[in-house]
Amino acid sequence: MSLTHPESATSSRADNPFAIPFDERVREALDNKSLKIAIDRTTNTARVKRAAAVASWPGFAQARDLGKRIKDHVISHLDHYLVEFEANAIRSGAKVHWASSSDEACAIVVDLCRKAGAKSVTRSKSMLGEEIGLPHALEEAGITRVETDLAEHIVQLAHDRPSHIIWPALHRTREEVAELFRTHHHRPQNSDDIESMVASAREELRGRFLAADVGISGANFLIADTGAICTVTNEGNAELTTTIPRVHIVTAGIEKLVPSMPHALVLLRLLVRSATGADLTQYTTFHCGPKRPGDRDGPEEFHIVLVDNGRTKMLGEGLEEMLRCLRCGACMNHCVVYRQIGGHAYGGAYPGPMGSVITPVLDGLDKAHDLPEACTLNGNCQAVCPVDIPLPTLLRGWREKSWREGLEPQVVRQSLGLWSFGARHPFLYRLGTAIAVRGMRLLAKQGWISSMPLASGWTRYRDFPKPAPRTFMEEWKQHQNKKARSQA
Repeated sequence: MSLTHPESATSSRADNPFAIPFDERVREALDNKSLKIAIDRTTNTARVKRAAAVASWPGFAQARDLGKRIKDHVISHLDHYLVEFEANAIRSGAKVHWASSSDEACAIVVDLCRKAGAKSVTRSKSMLGEEIGLPHALEEAGITRVETDLAEHIVQLAHDRPSHIIWPALHRTREEVAELFRTHHHRPQNSDDIESMVASAREELRGRFLAADVGISGANFLIADTGAICTVTNEGNAELTTTIPRVHIVTAGIEKLVPSMPHALVLLRLLVRSATGADLTQYTTFHCGPKRPGDRDGPEEFHIVLVDNGRTKMLGEGLEEMLRCLRCGACMNHCVVYRQIGGHAYGGAYPGPMGSVITPVLDGLDKAHDLPEACTLNGNCQAVCPVDIPLPTLLRGWREKSWREGLEPQVVRQSLGLWSFGARHPFLYRLGTAIAVRGMRLLAKQGWISSMPLASGWTRYRDFPKPAPRTFMEEWKQHQNKKARSQA
């Protein structure tokens, strides 16, 4: 069995994940049958559990509205809460660093590791770390990185990138993971049952956790009135990262701020139910400064790196609603596109609908203009978002900008121009649709519809719907005639 997953082969290059065109990345993902199995196993379960969790919480709608208002309030007063958080974090003994870009953030973290004399670091799962390229930066600096999240450990062994923000190894089947462990673990398991594989990973990693000089984590929330940070995990890996090493480094986006603990608790209830369908994540921990005299454990140094990396740019470009995002992953679990192609085909650090909005900010619309186009705008993503982000509206905004900047292929622009001309001339439009409908029915009878021009993107992977016998306008006219006769 190949240890490099077919999906990761198209997009694992840290230098330029957009080197391969989007449509080619999509084709390779659709051709990968095991990928679809892996996606369905996880996202189907996630959707069922989320629906049950929401149904069992009568106050969900009210909490969702409150969560939205909390995030909008913080975004509108971001400067105030950043200053408050920094002052309280410093008061608790933490050291606060500011990074305007991904390169600056990575440089700060690597410099702190070198000052600590770190030979190895442990890292708790953090999408911000993936966003800024921190794993790659640590590798280039010659610092051994130990992923403490089990799924991230799998991704690291396979030289992959995460394909989901909650389940980074979602794209791999249990059988593939068992093969990875047999190849890379010093004492591999003999079977591919879950218990054996977890025991193998624990034995492989626990000693390395204890030996690390520095622990690096993200933060789900930054509490402004105390200077504390909150981490949420299901495995306790954040605690292994933040408590044991001498130095704890937190990397967090500036939008993670909340005014106080009560506000954080509202958002926690929304986050966990939307992400995993649970009432509360197994490990929800608040960290406030380094170890104090009398404390039995904790880091000797506590550093917080606050990262902008395009977030203030989003404020200035009408994308401030995206800064509400709690990183729960619900939008991708319910996205009809993500569930077919997985995460790597999106190219950037963030997949799915939320990634299609964020990636053009981080990597440029010229590289990522295909992502907003790869959306049906069915609205499932907004319907399940715990803070009601209008993702379809934001995606339409990117489409409009892409059109204004001339980023669509010329053939697309010409085709839409032709359609626009026809739509402005009703006789031509009705004539063209009538010819098209009858032509498709003829092709269907002859069995040629799979070879129909411009339809291969559909027919290569699924059956084409049976064409209607008449156009919509013909059906509508017939309906109106029937209605008139019945009223006569």
